[in-house]
Amino acid sequence: MAGAKINSTLCYIEKDGCYLMLYRNKKKEDPCEGKWVGVGGKFEAGESPQECLLREVREETGLTLTRYHFCGVVHFLSDTWPDEDMYLYTATGFEGGGTEDFDCDEGELRWIPKDRILSMNLWEGDKYFLKPLIEGQDRIEMTCRYEGHRCVEVSAENQTESECSQEDRQI
Repeated sequence: MAGAKINSTLCYIEKDGCYLMLYRNKKKEDPCEGKWVGVGGKFEAGESPQECLLREVREETGLTLTRYHFCGVVHFLSDTWPDEDMYLYTATGFEGGGTEDFDCDEGELRWIPKDRILSMNLWEGDKYFLKPLIEGQDRIEMTCRYEGHRCVEVSAENQTESECSQEDRQI
């Protein structure tokens, strides 16, 4: 889609074999409504990926990250929304508030066992970076192309998969 490209961060915070996931169900006109996502958001003017990561995690969870790892970039191309470069992180160290009590204005925060995440209601393309992330891969570079809410192509390290939304696709 024409327009300025968005830069964002997404972080999967890990504790006891779980990732902290955000169920998006509170914002009006949210393109992520009804989906489970990691924690993150758009860069503010002049922000670096690291600054955005730390700010977004703090705003959405009340946590201050103390140990985190940059895993790569996922490029999203869309015929509906502005294109986006998403800087992907994992985190294993944090301080601060109990997330069970934290009131996030975007949705509900829950610790979800990693082996259940791929069966949840996610963006179709998210499964393509979450599977290697859950398996411990820490270098991810891929492009997901969407038509509306439908992922139609994923390219990663010289591999391309079309028609991401096929019912019988095994990830």
